[in-house]
Amino acid sequence: MLVWLLERIRDLFYALLVGLATPLIWGAFRLSVKGRPASRGLVVAPHRSYWDIPILCVAFGPFRRIVFLARHGLLRNPAFAPFVWGFAVVINREEFGPRDFRKTMRAAKRARWIGIFPEGTTRPGAKPKPGAIRFAELLNLPFIPVRIVPHGNYPPRPRWRFPKVEVRIGQPFTVEDLAQGLPQDLPKPERYRVLSQRLMERLLSL
Repeated sequence: MLVWLLERIRDLFYALLVGLATPLIWGAFRLSVKGRPASRGLVVAPHRSYWDIPILCVAFGPFRRIVFLARHGLLRNPAFAPFVWGFAVVINREEFGPRDFRKTMRAAKRARWIGIFPEGTTRPGAKPKPGAIRFAELLNLPFIPVRIVPHGNYPPRPRWRFPKVEVRIGQPFTVEDLAQGLPQDLPKPERYRVLSQRLMERLLSL
């Protein structure tokens, strides 16, 4: 009962924050959204800026709460820490252990949408990590592909000039869809590398 109540409180605060942010994000980025998210899944998108998170939340709407998987290091940033604790699942990405496993499984049971960025960083040119594939297998969830398409400098440079942004939400697909045509005897590290690359290619083709 207590867990249920805490989740409803988080839902309420999430809806309130996203509702307050919606006119700001729509106005600043002249946002447009194409497509509708599936009713449940792993929301995946290329990661280019810390603006990605509020843009995704606004694009999905205040009543489609996305629970993001966040790396532990974000808690060191005092600006992000309250939001990470309140609206994300904090995991140790480098040493994913039983405790992280239990937290992700609990998140999957209570959340309809879980967000993860395959590269795990906003650094340009970063290669996708296998975490998104592993989580999709672990949680038995389809991918909901999303691409944030800016028309101008993104992240905004200079800071007060915001580009027009289009959010494209694609049709869901599964790890099995990505794995079509792969040899059955492919070593696991190579399989994850290829699947991660195929995932990014699908996202960038939206």
